[in-house]
Amino acid sequence: MNHNHSMTKSLWVGLRFSLTLIVVCGVIFTSVVTLVGEQLFPNQATGSVIMRDGKPIGSELVAQDFTSERYFYARPSAAGYDPTATGGSNLAPSNPELRAQARERSERIQKFEGVSADEIPVELIAATGAGLDPHISPAAAEFQAPRIAKARGLSKDEVMQLVREHTEGKQFGVFGQPRVNVLMLNLALDNVSTYQDEKM
Repeated sequence: MNHNHSMTKSLWVGLRFSLTLIVVCGVIFTSVVTLVGEQLFPNQATGSVIMRDGKPIGSELVAQDFTSERYFYARPSAAGYDPTATGGSNLAPSNPELRAQARERSERIQKFEGVSADEIPVELIAATGAGLDPHISPAAAEFQAPRIAKARGLSKDEVMQLVREHTEGKQFGVFGQPRVNVLMLNLALDNVSTYQDEKM
């Protein structure tokens, strides 16, 4: 009897401890962190959503599939730019399927940009690890600038000025590399084109 009573008591102690941790860590802690985050970083806490004319058009944190010749495009996405299905292809460099994907991307870009394969920045052929990287390098943006300038009736210098204005430096001046947010750059392009149309 004593043994059974001791076992029952131990089970209740363990159950109460588990329930306490669930409430403290799973409810109280997450609620406090969420509320503090919304107060200190309201934009980031709600997904860094970009609004235009009162409607959400995307997020600064998630890449989109831009296909028009008038826009910059992001790096390839193995997840199809689906924020609910992030991830890489998990294919090894020796995998024939990965090589076929890279070849197909290269051929598509060559035709779209009117360039040879060796002119294409590698990052525009290789998919990102998460599949949703919203940034490209300044070099990848410059690579696309001539096509966009022609499609929009702008000079390459005008397009590159926008690229420079939207180039972010290293994180804290130390981590990572300079980068350009594709969505923000494309929105700036639209603003310039709208301004020019209004002048005409």
